[in-house]
Amino acid sequence: MKGDRVEAVVDTGQGVQTFEIVASRNGRRIEVTTARGIVEVTEVTRGGTPVRTGRFMASRLIALVEHPAQEQDGARVDVTTRRRMGSARVRAGEVIGGD
Repeated sequence: MKGDRVEAVVDTGQGVQTFEIVASRNGRRIEVTTARGIVEVTEVTRGGTPVRTGRFMASRLIALVEHPAQEQDGARVDVTTRRRMGSARVRAGEVIGGD
């Protein structure tokens, strides 16, 4: 949803640096995935096409803060985070294939 944003605070070795990825247009959303030690934050269109992506090493990530957009009436919007673990596929609580 337009206005959603994610802040990533990363340890650079000489301090910290903050990155921000924002859903900048109507119909776009932010997706956060984790796989093999990499956290990926992507702005995605309605059709699922990635517009911009930030990839961060999980060991260097200090904080990942999701800021959902406000509805017109001031109500909060529910946030869902999808998590991808390794190459295994999960369906209805059971692991299929995988490492």
